[in-house]
Parts: sequence; structure tokens; C-alpha cells
Amino acid sequence: MARKAIVVKSQKFMERYLLAKKEGRKIKKSTQAYNRCSLCGRPHGYMRDFGICRICFRELAEKAQIPGVKKSSW
Repeated sequence: MARKAIVVKSQKFMERYLLAKKEGRKIKKSTQAYNRCSLCGRPHGYMRDFGICRICFRELAEKAQIPGVKKSSW
């Protein structure tokens, strides 16, 4: 439950950050804006293309729930 609260807080901060940037205002504490995994809230190992962390990406890719991604083997 705590991770969900962190994700929501991070999303709100990111929205305010992007709005201020769009309006051309100076942004306070701009270094606090960072991406989090939308599923588990993990801040590290974030993949921008998919919006999730590497661990969640691997789990979803194994289940074939991400379109266009398949497990490679050689």
C-alpha cells in the first residue's frame, strides 16, 4: 500500500513539474522529478519506452503480455 502512495505522489509531482515547464515558470526542486514504475513503484531500472521497471518488464515479457516482445534464444 505504501508503494502505491509513493507512485501517486510521484505522478502528481511530475504533472506539476511538466505543467510549470510548459508555462515557462521556474521550477522549484526540479531534481525531485523522477520516473517510477507504474506497477510496483520502483525508481531504479526504469524503461521509458514501456513505463515500467526492468523486473516488471521481464515478468510481463515471459507471460507474453507485452505486444511485440518475445523471448530470444540462441
